[in-house]
Amino acid sequence: MTFRRLSITLLALCALASAAPVRAQSQGQSATDIVGFLMLNQAVPTADFERDRAAADAARQTIVDALLVNLASVPLSTSSGGFVYRFNEQLGTAERAADTFGPFFVERALTAGRGHASFGLTASTSSFDELDGKKLRDGSLLTIANKFRDEPAPFDTETLTLRIRSSGMTLFGSVPVTNRLEIGAALPLLRLELDGTRLNVYRGATLAQATAAVTASGIGDAAVRGKYTLVDVDGFGFAAAGELRLPTGDSDNLLGAGKAGYRISALGSYEPSRFALHANLSAAGGGVSNEVSVAAAALAAVNPRVTLSAEMLARRVSELRDLDFVAAPHPTIVGVDTYRLVAGDGGNTAVQVVTGVKWNVAGTVVLGGHVQWSTTHSGLTSKITPTLALEYAF
Repeated sequence: MTFRRLSITLLALCALASAAPVRAQSQGQSATDIVGFLMLNQAVPTADFERDRAAADAARQTIVDALLVNLASVPLSTSSGGFVYRFNEQLGTAERAADTFGPFFVERALTAGRGHASFGLTASTSSFDELDGKKLRDGSLLTIANKFRDEPAPFDTETLTLRIRSSGMTLFGSVPVTNRLEIGAALPLLRLELDGTRLNVYRGATLAQATAAVTASGIGDAAVRGKYTLVDVDGFGFAAAGELRLPTGDSDNLLGAGKAGYRISALGSYEPSRFALHANLSAAGGGVSNEVSVAAAALAAVNPRVTLSAEMLARRVSELRDLDFVAAPHPTIVGVDTYRLVAGDGGNTAVQVVTGVKWNVAGTVVLGGHVQWSTTHSGLTSKITPTLALEYAF
């Protein structure tokens, strides 16, 4: 063994011998504190504290932002009612103007019609498996490593295991002021469960460097919405919409953005009879991140009581960043490179697909269910997110 290998071996063994696993629980600590605790408890010797701290802070913030994008700024269920009514002058009464019961996330351009308010709730749960395409649950997420340049694999590594589950219920409602103007609101109730382990492995010797767990629950960021239908002719509709996200959620526990956000949208719909097409173009700012999004939905009324729906949501989010490894020479040991997990520049695009069904159980009660999954690896992703929805229209 050469002197340089002997020196770093002794240094690493001393660190392993003296270190003890550090544990943190949720008492007095927020979810943000726990993520920072797991990222900053480092045992791999690099002799460059400032660079280690900067890389750990950047990776921690990337994970926090990815959580906030999925928890605090994720599109909420549409507040548009499942039933659309228009006054029939020949019959002298209101009648349904569309046979479908509307999308789950994509906003329709038509309002429900004056006097036809609606409200409902959705319930969903997600278990996140990947962060930027990197596995979270199998212990393979490398955070820092030392590697001799003439060896194929690092000899000293630290990996992070994260188990993250989010469950939520969203209450929503809408009130058409006129046949063209509709106001609505949505209030998410969230629960976040997060636990993690950081492992140090030196030449096959494993040490649990840090473990932590936290559970947080409460209201998320409430949304207030408005929509005005500009065109409503023979099934064609075009509308302008706005949404204000209020900072009602606890940002330290990743239940809210910590500041107000807004979204402005252009909505287009074509609802002739047994099928419907909807498209939304939106821009958002404030809150967690700036964002540009495109959404589309296709619906089919297979019978008067059942509607099938397929939706696509694409979001370009400025704070959704890549996680990459950057190598730098070890400052004190010749022939060794240190690999650090750092955040990239610029935003990423997240694309999700939603398929579901709505069933008119009785009267104006609609029961719905859908599954949602990601087609990209940007940010935090789960294999599948199931959701149940219930809506009642007056």
